[in-house]
Amino acid sequence: MPTSLVNCKINLGLNIIRKRDDGFHDLQTVFYPTDAFSDLLSLEPIAGGLEFVCDSAQDIGPDSDNLCVKAFRLLERDFGVQGVRLRLEKHIPTGAGLGGGSADAAFVLKMLTEQFKLPLDNVDLKQYAAQLGSDVPFFIDNKPAFAEGRGEIMTPVDLDLSAYNIIIEKPEVSVSTREAYAHVRPHESDVNFAEVVHNVPVHEWKKYLYNDFEDSVFPKYPQIAEIKRKFYESGAFYAAMSGSGSAVFGIFPKAR
Repeated sequence: MPTSLVNCKINLGLNIIRKRDDGFHDLQTVFYPTDAFSDLLSLEPIAGGLEFVCDSAQDIGPDSDNLCVKAFRLLERDFGVQGVRLRLEKHIPTGAGLGGGSADAAFVLKMLTEQFKLPLDNVDLKQYAAQLGSDVPFFIDNKPAFAEGRGEIMTPVDLDLSAYNIIIEKPEVSVSTREAYAHVRPHESDVNFAEVVHNVPVHEWKKYLYNDFEDSVFPKYPQIAEIKRKFYESGAFYAAMSGSGSAVFGIFPKAR
């Protein structure tokens, strides 16, 4: 039975540049994959149709709204795939800005492609992924990338943080993406985050990288700001809220 560990992502900087005519926002960010939290996804052949089973202590809503199911429906529509039981063991927190749902969907697309030997390469898979959400295409290649547009225009970034510990903490509260965007203040920036993470030492990132959502989220949810403060007090080289929150990550030196 094919099984995959599904990692999440963090945002190294997040600048909301402008609101677009289509209702989305132009932005710049660096996506970085991390297994600080991981889901477990398995695929099992059955007689026909789709069975979706989710083991989760979190409320993830109805199955029909789940991105794993929507990913399956796309390939069912175009290639007639069926006869699958998808089981998701959910550990990546929801409402955290870690892209857990997007990652699950991308991995479903990849696993179904392999299982049914579909004639799809990563370029094709990203096109399907983009129909599911702005950051779903990132998890197809699942490598560090500078994202522009609404997050779907990606350029690979040569970045390896394996020499550091990445610690993620999510408070009890969650921040909805809609809520975060409703209060953000878009602005142009003269800082290119891809250049920063490529050329500036990690311990100096806090001088250049910022998450625009923190300005409006932190006053409303001071417990999120408190995690960031605590991480810096504990020796983090860089700490920030990931995406639209509410999880905060810290990049720490590894213990010798």
